[in-house]
Amino acid sequence: MISYAVWLYFRFPLSLRMVEELLAARGILVSHESVRQWAMKIGQSFAKQIRRRLPASGDKWHLDEVAISIAGKKHWLWRAVDQHGAVLDILVQSRRNAKAAKRLLRKLLKKQGIAPRVMITDKLASYAAAKREVMPGVEHRQHKGLNNRAENSHQPTRRRERIMKRFKSAGQAQRFLSVHDQVANLFRRSTHSKAADHRRARARAFQAWTEITGVVTVA
Repeated sequence: MISYAVWLYFRFPLSLRMVEELLAARGILVSHESVRQWAMKIGQSFAKQIRRRLPASGDKWHLDEVAISIAGKKHWLWRAVDQHGAVLDILVQSRRNAKAAKRLLRKLLKKQGIAPRVMITDKLASYAAAKREVMPGVEHRQHKGLNNRAENSHQPTRRRERIMKRFKSAGQAQRFLSVHDQVANLFRRSTHSKAADHRRARARAFQAWTEITGVVTVA
């Protein structure tokens, strides 16, 4: 039941109270605060296990940053995805400069263990400055039209931001999105996949989720 509640919360654009109501419809009476506590306590553990199970990332990284409002102040959500649309990592920061870009690149290299063949960004000069220092041998393409994959990856975050009535702190945004994006990776549907292929991929995702959580996912 707990893993089901956590799956609902991170997989779909639902508020805590919506999850509470969906559980109540199944005869499971818990408070939205319980759902929040479950998400906080075990969400990161699930995300780490998902990350270990996913295939190796692609060799082309798309990086982008988008402004988000937290407690009335502008912050920047930096996100990297590969050419297949899988989210590699995110980082919530208060700055949009070379230092912030370097933090993202170093975090990515630490997590991925290898530099990409190509890095694609918009024309923000901070990326070029950071790349020269952190990944000097990587090809860097700067063109807004090439980076639609990274820009599109922000859309689910925008939907969650509206449902949650904005993030309460940078830490909360970082913790939530770190789990949210990994769950999305596990259940991600390829844009051009056929229905039969999608059903097989979804079955594999549910099997992985079952193994990660140790219980059968409710259908």
